Amino acid sequence: MLADALVYGVGLYAAGRTAHIKSRAPYVSGIFQVVLALGVLADVVRRLTFGSEPESVWMMGFGLLALFANIWCLLLIARHRHDEIHMRASWIFSKNDVIANARVILAGMLVYLLDSRLPDLLIGFAIALIVIRGGFAIIRETAKESRRK
Repeated sequence: MLADALVYGVGLYAAGRTAHIKSRAPYVSGIFQVVLALGVLADVVRRLTFGSEPESVWMMGFGLLALFANIWCLLLIARHRHDEIHMRASWIFSKNDVIANARVILAGMLVYLLDSRLPDLLIGFAIALIVIRGGFAIIRETAKESRRK
């Protein structure tokens, strides 16, 4: 959730600033997202290598809490999702967060039902790929926007 806070913080900082800052903010946010995803991948490898005992109830509880928070954020920025690049970036990140939260809840359910840590690892890996894809999409869109100006 630290990465979410950083992304929103960068987006809020850019709001009302110069066009140059607005155009650079999503690039920074995209980098935050890619770094976050690489950290998640490293954690998946660590847990695969050294073992883990995921707590399904905690996973589902925090996943549900985060899902509600991210849906609320998504609704707040929905009308601005086609505006300037920093708002489009926030929309993509929030949308990816909602997808990730739903998958965390699913992973918690599967961990509980199957009594296995494997769903946690597989879904963690999938979430990292979604976040990497979103981060690079924003970096590419930011570069494309910069070339237009």
